[in-house]
Amino acid sequence: MSEAHWYVVHTYSGYENKVKANIEKTIENRNLQDQILQVSVPMQDEVEIRNGQKKQISKKMFPGYVLINMVMNDDTWYVVRNTRGVTGFVGPGSKPVPLSESEMIPLGIQVEEKKIVVDFDLGDTIIVTRGVWENTVAEIKRIDEHKEMVTINVDMFGRETPVEISFADVKKMD
Repeated sequence: MSEAHWYVVHTYSGYENKVKANIEKTIENRNLQDQILQVSVPMQDEVEIRNGQKKQISKKMFPGYVLINMVMNDDTWYVVRNTRGVTGFVGPGSKPVPLSESEMIPLGIQVEEKKIVVDFDLGDTIIVTRGVWENTVAEIKRIDEHKEMVTINVDMFGRETPVEISFADVKKMD
């Protein structure tokens, strides 16, 4: 699988939060959590003085733009490009250009340096070592490396219910 990068998407001015919500809804509906990792509307706090009173407000750093951390492929490009309110990716022609590390630093975006290595895989049986579900034995149904969580099914009121557990709170069964 390709590596995820941050891309800038141009939107209609004032539609940034709506575009973010629409993309996040599409990610959930199409199960693209492993390809589109994060959607962000960068904000900065400012102090505004009105009628002699100081007021702290959050303003968009880049009105008309949304940042997306994603793996660029035909599916993700199509989903983002065809979201209502999106006018296109930033880049020459129709080719999106990812942000460089030096461009991301002033935006407060941390470059992911750590890569978590886990000793379990999809379908493995694990035991929960801490928390509400301590000593629960279950099969891994989903692994989210970005959030550092595994999803398991537990029996609640006679129904199988998916529960997310942190990597730190599970151990592979031998």
